[in-house]
Amino acid sequence: MPIDPQETAKRFSKLYGQPPQWVVRAPGRVNLIGEHTDYNEGFVLPMAIDRAVWIALRPREDRRVVVHSVNYGQTGEFSLEHFAKEGSGWTEYFKAVAWALGEAGFPLSGWEGLVEGDVPVGAGLSSSAALELATARAFSAVGGLPWDPVAMARLGQRAENEWIGVRCGIMDQLVSAAGRAGHALLIDCRSLDFEPVP
Repeated sequence: MPIDPQETAKRFSKLYGQPPQWVVRAPGRVNLIGEHTDYNEGFVLPMAIDRAVWIALRPREDRRVVVHSVNYGQTGEFSLEHFAKEGSGWTEYFKAVAWALGEAGFPLSGWEGLVEGDVPVGAGLSSSAALELATARAFSAVGGLPWDPVAMARLGQRAENEWIGVRCGIMDQLVSAAGRAGHALLIDCRSLDFEPVP
């Protein structure tokens, strides 16, 4: 059964003592046509699924990000003043996206959050892209940044390629950034034009 965002908000309130200001989401995906053609600039037809990563959050006064993972039962924290890789744990995905946003010139604001996801890890449903795009949505919410799905997908891909060290194409991040319920997304991976397909 998919995650109930109201329950995510309740868990946040219990942990932090007050309700979140935002609850953001980014879905996992299945790919219908075009496996391995995204990084060869071909066409792909993925579809967002009902499994997703959710982040409940509120702003902080400082430039730190504090995130509690329901799935891992751990809390991670890092500064937005300087970024340093520290192994390969789940918090590296948050740092990776913050780093990519900062490198692209986006202003970064601190926040505290609670993250949980029901996209199975390692099942080929793009759990990492869902986490990256949920993180991008969190930074967009707290910083008042405009949501440009192509720009955010590119930053998610850069985070995965350059910080996490996984070579991937753009498909996973773009469908997580732009997918809509009940539609596949026809993506031209050369131009990054996309069209929802019912």
